[in-house]
Amino acid sequence: MTSVLHRWSFYGWLAVCFAGAASLAILALARGEHVSALWMVIASVCVFALAYRFHSAWLMAKVLTLNDARLTPAITNEDGKDYVPTNRWIVFGHHFAAIAGPGPLVGPVLAAQFGFLPGMLWILVGATLGGAVHDSIILFCSVRRRGRSLGQMVRDEVGPFAGFIALISIVAIMIILLAVLALVVVKALAESPWGLFTILASIPIAMLMGIALRMFKMSVGWVSIFGVAALIASVVAGQWIKGSPLEGPLTAEELKLAWGIMGYGLLASVLPVWLLLAPRDYLSTFMKIGAVALLGVAIVILAPKLQMPALTKFIDGTGPVFAGPVFPFAFITIACAAVSGFHALIASGTTPKIITSEKDIRVIGYGAMITEMLVGIMALIAACAMPPGEYFAINMKGEPAAVVQKVTALGFPVTTEQMTQLAENVGEANMVGRTGGAPTFAVGMASMFAGVFGSKAAISVWYHFAIMFEAMFILTTIDAGTRVGRFLVQDLLAYIWKPLGRTDFALGNFLASAAFVAAWGYFLIQGVLDPLGGINSLWPIFGVANQLLAVIALSLGVTVLIKMDRIRYVWVALLPLVWLSIVTMTAGWMKIFSADPRLGFLSAAADFKAKLAAGGTPEQLATWNHLLMNNYVNTGVTAAFLILVLLVVLSCARVWWQLIVQGKSIPLREEPPIFAQAS
Repeated sequence: MTSVLHRWSFYGWLAVCFAGAASLAILALARGEHVSALWMVIASVCVFALAYRFHSAWLMAKVLTLNDARLTPAITNEDGKDYVPTNRWIVFGHHFAAIAGPGPLVGPVLAAQFGFLPGMLWILVGATLGGAVHDSIILFCSVRRRGRSLGQMVRDEVGPFAGFIALISIVAIMIILLAVLALVVVKALAESPWGLFTILASIPIAMLMGIALRMFKMSVGWVSIFGVAALIASVVAGQWIKGSPLEGPLTAEELKLAWGIMGYGLLASVLPVWLLLAPRDYLSTFMKIGAVALLGVAIVILAPKLQMPALTKFIDGTGPVFAGPVFPFAFITIACAAVSGFHALIASGTTPKIITSEKDIRVIGYGAMITEMLVGIMALIAACAMPPGEYFAINMKGEPAAVVQKVTALGFPVTTEQMTQLAENVGEANMVGRTGGAPTFAVGMASMFAGVFGSKAAISVWYHFAIMFEAMFILTTIDAGTRVGRFLVQDLLAYIWKPLGRTDFALGNFLASAAFVAAWGYFLIQGVLDPLGGINSLWPIFGVANQLLAVIALSLGVTVLIKMDRIRYVWVALLPLVWLSIVTMTAGWMKIFSADPRLGFLSAAADFKAKLAAGGTPEQLATWNHLLMNNYVNTGVTAAFLILVLLVVLSCARVWWQLIVQGKSIPLREEPPIFAQAS
């Protein structure tokens, strides 16, 4: 009987391999004809199943050698506050919600300008061989080190200099991260009273939930029902804002929204966590899981055609959405759905402090990452199932008639009437130039939902539901990220005056929060004022920064594996490390030194200097001066990232040389193991 079951299991997994390979072949060889998105769904599900069943099992057993008898920090350091043993599925939900912010939605949408094939292949390969390895190793390292942060672990395993540089790098990277995410919210909610009303309504709803739970000790179940029902009601009620006295005040322009988001980030950082941040996170999780599940069902039911070709002519770097060739920019544009350094902050943050068993690293660290891979694939489908002309018109900044004419000239026909009708369908005044990725995803998502429910008239409700869904999760990342950033800034301020590093010191909390918000707010304002829409310059910087953070994490992973005497398996972390190092260093170099003014910061600055020298109207001169300064700042920021991370990698490489070549004994800085007593 056992041999029969093994045989059927073998044949079953062989069928999964064949189905996945066949689907990938159909998608890769498609030229000139529209193929069904179901082939992409089948391919990604097969990769998901094979990766989790075989690759993750091998990684946990052979490379990391998990020991279920070894107690985790949640048990050995339980304090009822930070270290709390928690059910594995609750931990999975927390971890997934934390890592799967807007990145797996926005990145694939922007990278769709290259066609569906590059993004699909990078998501599938990057998530399994890169992202899942990255997340699992960092979670494993932190669990074995009492839940220490990435910077602390680099300091312990590599040295104090590398740890200090890593801390500065993390703070700098988070500044760009939050600025870009805030810019996505601004682009989604600008001139959208319906969307802004829904987001504003979510704040008092969340605060009421927090008060009910904290002060009145109400049941979590009843509070959850109230929160979800109130949020859905606010989405529906938003359609009546148009034509009402609230339409004017809620039709906010981008700069006003940017200042509002900065104020929200500051409040969320200094207010008690139970009053705003925690209930908003909890409420957002319901929306995230529900919306993603609905989108997956809609794709399967509708089986939409992929209207975007497998490869577009923009792989050479002439794309209108953002500048840069498919290599290396596809690999930094799509980060969170493939490899994301931001995940290292979560995997060395709250998650290792609440996980109850080392064996759960497989389902939480590896499983959550490849689940996010599926989310990225769905976002790619949503963008590529749209008419390409509409996709490019939404993502190009400019006067509507000029944008439509330019998109058509590029070979993707679209008309002004078509875009006007699209705006009417989704309940917006205009859909041209809604850069940032979020509006594009919302249009694709709303079209599928409306198609499933057979009501095109409801597309506007679904569109604003999608905008609310995206904006809520981005704001969750912004408020949580600002709070984490405040902790990191306080760590740095402690070098100046130790009391500023205490989280119970009100003045230190406020100063650190204000400084951190001012830092990411500066880049947010820069993106808002950018005539190109901001996303052209800021998203590539974000991609470079995020992947550089992954380089730091993987460098730590290689160091730990060598110290654990796992040299034969070092390639598991070394290969993605080498690849990401090549990609990020190339992208960073091109962003600084490319001769194309659309791509290179210095060449763009030279162009603006020439325009200023030639003269122009006062408005033009002011704009050119602003853009000249932006390009110089962007040059400095990108160069600083590259240098800081290179210093960390070189510090790690020095330790590798000492361990492998010189045979030096450098101890592994794990906590002494405590094992469960046999019953």
